[in-house]
Amino acid sequence: MGKAAMLGVALALGASTLAAAPQMPGARPTPYWASLSAGEARMRTGPGRNYPANWLYRRQGLPVQVIEVYPGWRKVRDPDGETGWMIQNLLGAQRTAMVRGETAPLRDSPSPTAPILWRAEPGVIGRVSKCGGGWCRLDVEGRAGFVETSRLWGVDPQETLD
Repeated sequence: MGKAAMLGVALALGASTLAAAPQMPGARPTPYWASLSAGEARMRTGPGRNYPANWLYRRQGLPVQVIEVYPGWRKVRDPDGETGWMIQNLLGAQRTAMVRGETAPLRDSPSPTAPILWRAEPGVIGRVSKCGGGWCRLDVEGRAGFVETSRLWGVDPQETLD
């Protein structure tokens, strides 16, 4: 077998090994939801401090979607669709969501006919829990109620959370 043929076989084997490589140990399957755990967080163009920062976030609790994992870094998508890399320790597992669109009623129970307890303006962020059937409980600094998931960024439409 010639050198070129052996190189081709080695490259093919190496590519199949890379393609079959499992995700990093302990890493969650992507995409998944997280939130900013720091008061200030920089989004960078690549996974390292040597890459320039293209955004500075000053909103602790902002929900982000993790779309890629690199050792110590996470590629995220923000509520406006911007993507970039953040150091892993700036992200927390606390589930939050942001109200999108128009003012959202926070209801007493997960039903469109349930009494309205509160109203949340677009951009309001709260902790989410008890998601199911297209509804999530949103807690905004102690004022809580159920909101349709279609009105929230930070949860999947048919997601179930306890």
